[in-house]
Amino acid sequence: MKILAIRIKNLASLEGITEIDFTKPPLNAAGIFAITGVTGAGKSTILDALCLALYGKTPRYLQAKEQGIEVRDGKSGFINQGDCRGILRDGTGEGYAEVDFKGVDGNEYTATWRVRRARDKADGLMQGDSLELKNLHSGVHFTGRKKEIGDEIERLIGLNFEQFTRSVLLAQGDFTAFLK
Repeated sequence: MKILAIRIKNLASLEGITEIDFTKPPLNAAGIFAITGVTGAGKSTILDALCLALYGKTPRYLQAKEQGIEVRDGKSGFINQGDCRGILRDGTGEGYAEVDFKGVDGNEYTATWRVRRARDKADGLMQGDSLELKNLHSGVHFTGRKKEIGDEIERLIGLNFEQFTRSVLLAQGDFTAFLK
């Protein structure tokens, strides 16, 4: 599996559309690079978006889910603080995390996680999230429930979520566990 591009819209501190294309200069020639910036710049959001697009969940939100605290969402709703839909930027009606990747089968795909509020209005109630998968060569959209699409993405990546977060993405706060 090889990550080709990440696109983010209205997630956490990243307003509007943000794109990181690893197939174009200067990133296509970089052997290694660092994600740096001030607190709140969106560094962790980039990693969250990668996990959301591929697996529909993130290490950061899974840790928060265990605490069971509910937070206000809009005027009349509440969601669990560990609900990854809470990453939708305040004041926006919809957002997404999208990743182009080359699968273990050699084909290129786009995996997309979407979140929206009712009527795509900033004050609408949070709606269910969705996961999509498209083969970029054939244009075929994989259909099915979120779990079925997630299983197909997992097969194409060659790693489940736990394997991915242990070997590809070291989540913030998990460095101690990594050392142990």
